[in-house]
Amino acid sequence: MDAPRRTRSFAKQLRREMSLPEVLLWLGLKARRLEGLHFRKQHPIGPYVLDFYCDEAKLAVEVDGGGHDLGDRPRLDAVRDDWMAQRGIRTLRLPAVDVLACVDGALRTILSEARR
Repeated sequence: MDAPRRTRSFAKQLRREMSLPEVLLWLGLKARRLEGLHFRKQHPIGPYVLDFYCDEAKLAVEVDGGGHDLGDRPRLDAVRDDWMAQRGIRTLRLPAVDVLACVDGALRTILSEARR
């Protein structure tokens, strides 16, 4: 799915500025390290940028920091998840603290969701 130039440009920037939990997950996802599944990092789609995306599984993986629990953010995340669902893409949200606590557990969760 195409993304506007502005979204693609923002995705490029985000690839250079990944958070520690995103970097740790990427080390386990890149180069088909997770059971041969191909993931893209900071993947632009429509007006959004997904932290990680597996087209084969139609799975978006989002690493949510503490800010996702504050203010209008939960509603905005729900709107985004609904937009993805309307296009056949499931969204898995992982709290950043959980990724930091156990990267292997987060990767097992991703694999389980991708196999659904």
